[in-house]
Amino acid sequence: MVFSGKDGLVLASASRYRRGLLDQLRLHYTVCPADIDESQRAHETAVELATRLAREKARAVAPRYPHSLIIGSDQVASLSERIFGKPGDHPGAVAQLRAMSGRTVQFHTAVCVLNARTGVERSAVVPTEVRFRRLGETAIEKYLQADLPYDCAGSARIEGLGIALVERVRSDDPSALLGLPLIALLDLLAAEGVSAL
Repeated sequence: MVFSGKDGLVLASASRYRRGLLDQLRLHYTVCPADIDESQRAHETAVELATRLAREKARAVAPRYPHSLIIGSDQVASLSERIFGKPGDHPGAVAQLRAMSGRTVQFHTAVCVLNARTGVERSAVVPTEVRFRRLGETAIEKYLQADLPYDCAGSARIEGLGIALVERVRSDDPSALLGLPLIALLDLLAAEGVSAL
């Protein structure tokens, strides 16, 4: 079945980055930000956290759009056992970038497609490996003042000046690091009969 009009797609996110990525697919969709608690639970891994948040975002919006496909997504960065979400402010971002300096960080980007009509929920997590350059205090401050990435997991906006922070990026989906893994999303939508082509 093709979803359109009131039975269309809903992006459960206020993120302008995710909207920009979804726009690339040229699908009609509605934006309905999900208001959920994004706190990590005890013993929850980065992958589990990202997956749960993507699902909870979709579920939170579903009652308002009972005939739609709801897209939820979230991203969490991790370094060993340490998890980095959105820093929220300048001191938090400084602390994250100091910790990631000269190290390899895993970014886990989860996406969920919930068919609100049938209750069927499909999800995927796309990992991205990012090797950060060694970052001095001056570089960190200059970057943060330029990009203000306080709403980005790991405090690095890779589509902006954040690219200057990294040595290399490895992923099966280049859109994943930007906040919405489009290759995985297209597979999930195809399972619900929706194609971008």
